[in-house]
Amino acid sequence: MPEKPGAPPLGELTDRPGTIRKSFRQKFMESGIARRFSTVTQVNTGANRRGSVDKRGSIGEDGNPRKFTNTWGNLALFKNDDEDGPPASFISAYTSPGPREKAISDHKKANLGVLLGVYLPTIQHILGVTMFIRLFWVVGMAGLWQTCGILAICCSCTFLTCISLSAVATNGVVESGGAYFMISRNLGAEFGSAVGILFYLANTVATSMYLVGGVEVLLMYIAPSMTIGGHEAHSDTGTFGQMTNNYRIYGTAFLILEVLIVAMGVKFVQLLAPVSLVCVILALFACFAGGVEKALLDNGALVCKMDDRLLQTHFIVEGFNNNDHHINTSTIYDQCQKHEWIGKAFCAHEQAKTREEEQEKEREHDEKCSAFSKTKMLVTKGFPGMNFETLKENLGSSYMEAGEALPGKKGSDKFEVVQDVRVTFFVLMAIYFPAVTGILTGANMSGDLRDPQKSIPSGTIAATSTTSVIYFALAILFASSIDRSVLRDKTGRSIDERMVVAALAWPSEWVVTIGSFLSTFGAALQCLCSAPRLLQSIAKDDVIPTLRPFARVTKNNEPFLGLLFTAFIAELAILLGAVDAIAEVLDFFFLMCYAFVNLICFMHSILKAPNWRPRFKYYHWSLSLLGAFLCFFIMFASKWQFATIACVLTFGIYKYVEWKGAKKEWGDGIRGLALTTAQYSLMKVEDADPHPKNWRPQLLICLSAQWSKHITDNRAVSLVHLGGQLKAGRGLAIACAFLKGSPDDPKDKPRAQEVKKMVQKGMDAAKLKGFSKTLFYTPPQLSGCMSAVFQSVGIGGLRPNTVLVNWPNFEDVDEVYLFAEELIHGVRNENCVIVTKGITDFPDNNERLSGYIDIWWVVQDGGILMLIAYLMQQHKVWKSCTLRVFAISETDKQKSEEMKTALERYIYMLRIDAELFIVNLLDEEISEDVHSRVAEMEQKRKDFKENGEATKNRASGGFVNEAFNNDDTLYGRFHKPKMYTQTGKPRAISININEEEETTFTTPPTPPARKHTLADRLYDRNSEENGEVKDLKLNIHKMNTSVRLNNVILENSPNSQLVLLNLPHPPKHREAFIHNYTVYLDVLTENLKRVLFIGGSGKEVISIDS
Repeated sequence: MPEKPGAPPLGELTDRPGTIRKSFRQKFMESGIARRFSTVTQVNTGANRRGSVDKRGSIGEDGNPRKFTNTWGNLALFKNDDEDGPPASFISAYTSPGPREKAISDHKKANLGVLLGVYLPTIQHILGVTMFIRLFWVVGMAGLWQTCGILAICCSCTFLTCISLSAVATNGVVESGGAYFMISRNLGAEFGSAVGILFYLANTVATSMYLVGGVEVLLMYIAPSMTIGGHEAHSDTGTFGQMTNNYRIYGTAFLILEVLIVAMGVKFVQLLAPVSLVCVILALFACFAGGVEKALLDNGALVCKMDDRLLQTHFIVEGFNNNDHHINTSTIYDQCQKHEWIGKAFCAHEQAKTREEEQEKEREHDEKCSAFSKTKMLVTKGFPGMNFETLKENLGSSYMEAGEALPGKKGSDKFEVVQDVRVTFFVLMAIYFPAVTGILTGANMSGDLRDPQKSIPSGTIAATSTTSVIYFALAILFASSIDRSVLRDKTGRSIDERMVVAALAWPSEWVVTIGSFLSTFGAALQCLCSAPRLLQSIAKDDVIPTLRPFARVTKNNEPFLGLLFTAFIAELAILLGAVDAIAEVLDFFFLMCYAFVNLICFMHSILKAPNWRPRFKYYHWSLSLLGAFLCFFIMFASKWQFATIACVLTFGIYKYVEWKGAKKEWGDGIRGLALTTAQYSLMKVEDADPHPKNWRPQLLICLSAQWSKHITDNRAVSLVHLGGQLKAGRGLAIACAFLKGSPDDPKDKPRAQEVKKMVQKGMDAAKLKGFSKTLFYTPPQLSGCMSAVFQSVGIGGLRPNTVLVNWPNFEDVDEVYLFAEELIHGVRNENCVIVTKGITDFPDNNERLSGYIDIWWVVQDGGILMLIAYLMQQHKVWKSCTLRVFAISETDKQKSEEMKTALERYIYMLRIDAELFIVNLLDEEISEDVHSRVAEMEQKRKDFKENGEATKNRASGGFVNEAFNNDDTLYGRFHKPKMYTQTGKPRAISININEEEETTFTTPPTPPARKHTLADRLYDRNSEENGEVKDLKLNIHKMNTSVRLNNVILENSPNSQLVLLNLPHPPKHREAFIHNYTVYLDVLTENLKRVLFIGGSGKEVISIDS
């Protein structure tokens, strides 16, 4: 307020010239009591300050305004005023990112949606070359029914893995590393490294498979003239055959080319991705269009058969001395006759080295020639188009051995179409399984997704479902459109060495041929690009010392060393020399990875850890277990030798990492699982606290009820039932009953056993699995006993971390002091503390409540309030209740909206469904009711203290121990003094709090013997110097917090089933705890039916990570 020139300083009155008299109001202002609350407009997230700077102030002794440097604000009760405790951090500290932060975030993140970020990339990865060059052959060998069985097993395996993947991926933020990050952070460094290496090898070997598949398409169908060794080499597919060497040579050349492209940077790789996908989609449309077109126009390619034996086009054309390999209708009808040269070729046999072999050859020769004379040469439609008759013929299976032209009948690879490998149901399943892999693409791109928790489940499951439908549709298309003998022709030798699927396509076979080649080249680039980065992620975690050099990257953030090492391993796989051989090896790497994804989901679903809160709800432990079983079934059914090697390799890496002793705080599920096992697991987890995301409430239930043989205290029963409802976290529970007495007293021991049985019976009734115990204490030793309990209870990793206590009955001073010791020592030992108020109104396990569970969120507590509310909601008693979060804001409306947006995002990332409300607690005058309550509290405290000092010696009953006569054993000083009861109407003192208005400061009437009133102390300079005025000012602020918050809670949560509040940090002094702290909490929860005060230690930070 402006002052007139020459006027005395504000608030000063003059009796005479030159004399200044201080007014009553100014004395009160100097005391600091009447200063209004300042509004906290914004709190920086990095600044944990106990107060904010108030730009207003009181008047100093020199008459000039002085600034307060410590403002307690509207939430003074929740600020820790003890020097030994951590400062409070309020919800108001949430701030929205500035323009620069947003620009950096947008630059680093692509913000892709479901379609571009997950669905299309996953489809591109799944739909590969195997679909074009092997699916029709699988149909020809296994028949449509068994092909559908193979597809059902393979697609079910990946679909179930997708469900588990969706649950794991939505249970927190998946950082760079994708599937490796998920597995390592959920199963631990040992299993994470083992499976991560296998996943890396899967991507590396997949590069080889795609490249060799591309070489096959190139040399067989696009440019056969490039084959080293000419046309004759196409049939030489042995381990060291000419065609196998062609695959090795050209595969190596393509690998070098792709390494050079990848070395130029990931941007060059991404340019080919859309081209490859478009080609694959066009090829699929061409196949289905061709099936319809061949049926309508009847213009499919013709093939030459000798009975059911399919002859090679190259053989019959060359035999007719026709150098033009283009076959038209007249030529194939002319050549497909019983010519002499065909008989000679059919009846010819190789020279034998011994006479016995010669005789055997002659016998086979006679049989072949005899059979040839009885055969018929005929021309049939190889591609009749979609029709029911062809479909019916292709339903059954016709498995063959290597070298057979028909089931059980040998053939010659010189002029007949024969099989190059032994074919069984499981061999086909192993060969085709790589066609359904690629489901982890979305998880690998999590860093570029706008909302991974939404995009990964919907995009991955949609892509897997789409590709599964495509595979089944293609199988039906091939079975109904292509002749059975042509389906068994893996390389198209009966149709002039064209790709079988391409020959079906319309309008041109080149759509499929070129599309399949580009898809292999693009897929190989993707794998070769991602594999070195995966290796770098494993090396960067530093759990395998041997891989440390691969953690380095170039200045362009490219893992060049990892690329070279990946190329070396890919070259080793290329040397296998055949797509089928590489595919069999590739299966086991992918299947091990998929199996562990399913095991992660199964393990977390069974353990039901508090951190297991996937946003994706459509999962079940049985589905994950079935998915893992299918993975191992496919592995061991396909080739048990390779499966054994994969398992041994995984176990070897696991033991190597364990032996090297890599310690990583990843919060893995194996550590959580160890908490539920026996001694070995206890030894594993004994020395280390669990990761915050593995935190679960290990309960120590403190029972201070009145125990009697024939009377049951309902408060203890309700508290045990509440503990059972919190056990959705599957943690430890120890119920400890505190008894006043001595273990040396023979009468007390039987009483302790009776009480223990009663507690255990109550735990059994509440279905609370745990342990019960009793503890004797004597008043002078109460603090030491409580300290010993908190430090020694539990064993190894099974130590209580959460103290559950009940609000005391203040008519029983024993309970009050016991409550104080429980709370103070619980906080000192860094336990989470839960205080129940109104415990007799809490439901037992047979009741069902509906309504609201309201979380009043004042302090940034790491999310412990929401975690406890979530655990309560998992129990059948509270399952129908809806969670609501009320966040306290001391900012204006605009900043409150920003805070609401940030908190909504935070709650969403916590995977907890709750409604959010922002409650603005703006600046307001301190009410008369606050002053009245503080005065009454101060009066009772002084009466209590004086009464206790007077009766200390005579009322102690022999329990006083001078060694414990200090603040830590307040019980010993004031043992059971009677409370001072206020009577009469308080007198009022009117104090001018500011220039415009007055407020009334009330104090209760004091006993006649009192020399100094409360008002006297306010203006006593000596009192101010001693800190009494400062403490009184702080008490008023804290009481104001309690009153105002109580009014706000009653206004917004009048009918809520349960209210959860942050527990203000308790004072370290017992006297302040009993006479002030409990009063604040009592006022804060007036007229509330059920209340849980929750104070976290910081170890139970609820995690948004996976």
